[in-house]
Amino acid sequence: MSELESFRAEVRAWLECNCPMSMRTPLTAEQVVWGGRHESFINPEARLWLERMVERGWTVPRWPKQYGGAGLDAAHEQVLREELDRIDARPPLIAFPLWMLGPALLEFANEEQKRFHLPRIARGEIRWCQGYSEPGAGSDLAAVQTRAEDRGDHYLVNGSKIWTSYADKSDWMFCLVRTDPSVRKQEGIGFLLIDMQSPGISVAPIRLISGASPFCQVFLADVKVPKHQLVGRPNQGWSIAKRLLEYERKWFSELDQSRIGHIVGVGGASVALPALAKEYLGETAGRIADEAIRAELIAHDIDEMALQATLLRIDERARASGVDDGSMASVFKYYGARLYKERHELMMKIMGTRALGWQDEPFTATELDITRHWLRSKGNSIEGGTSEIQLNIIAKRLLELPD
Repeated sequence: MSELESFRAEVRAWLECNCPMSMRTPLTAEQVVWGGRHESFINPEARLWLERMVERGWTVPRWPKQYGGAGLDAAHEQVLREELDRIDARPPLIAFPLWMLGPALLEFANEEQKRFHLPRIARGEIRWCQGYSEPGAGSDLAAVQTRAEDRGDHYLVNGSKIWTSYADKSDWMFCLVRTDPSVRKQEGIGFLLIDMQSPGISVAPIRLISGASPFCQVFLADVKVPKHQLVGRPNQGWSIAKRLLEYERKWFSELDQSRIGHIVGVGGASVALPALAKEYLGETAGRIADEAIRAELIAHDIDEMALQATLLRIDERARASGVDDGSMASVFKYYGARLYKERHELMMKIMGTRALGWQDEPFTATELDITRHWLRSKGNSIEGGTSEIQLNIIAKRLLELPD
């Protein structure tokens, strides 16, 4: 038996003994574990499942053990994922710092910052939000105007951030600030870690067309931030921000695809499209009755599998070469967002007028849920960097096309 086969057997046996049966069922929106100081567990077994995974370092399996991980390589992490998928195990923790902020801190933070923040992220003790975009700095992120003035032992921060997801529920924010307004805009940015309980911070939710309000605007008025909460050098923030965006865009593409059903389980994300088509359009001899829809679903499945194969290929190439081609993240982000929106458009086409409800009867709760998440999916090509920006990056960095 090879070492990987032995590891698979170990993982399989451990999961059978330690993954509660209720954690092997579809994840509903209200039972997602986001982590944070005020996390509540509707299902007590969700807490147990998180504690057991944390103990193994499997919420962040590839992080070093001293920072809360398990120190696995890519091959062993893939085995772990496969075994979790085999039993339909719920993710013990949904927190984007696991995939975005954490890797950036591993790369740029000093040892003291790593030992303080990374284990807390791995354990889900702190919920984070991302303070990047501003009312006048969205696509042109380097134009941020939130200022951090050097006041000796601390920075005094003033400004505003917008489209800050779940800022009203977060404990900390990683934030881009203007540390030096006298130099070229990309060179005068810092990367600050800010406690959301700091005096001078206020948050206002932003209501979306879906009726939900995950986005917020954050106002910072004379907020004192200790200097030790600056990651990297005072003007290194732009390099850190770009690297984190690469992690974010790859995460978005993976979120939009194979893990979406396990991660959110809402808005029809975990609904099998063929089953939905049979329910609303009928079936003939076990096949979807509408031939045109059947062909569209097949094409969509092929596109999803192609993206997954490409993700695996790029991961394997990076593992073999030791070089992570971050520019490919824009390809994954663009294509993943497109497929996720296409999936919801297919649902609307399948369900017809049943997908156009807003509240109450005669629409079912599932139909209303899908309607709202179809509206929400429109933001997929904006958040994490617009599709237009991704196409520009692809043209310049990958295809090396002239301006």
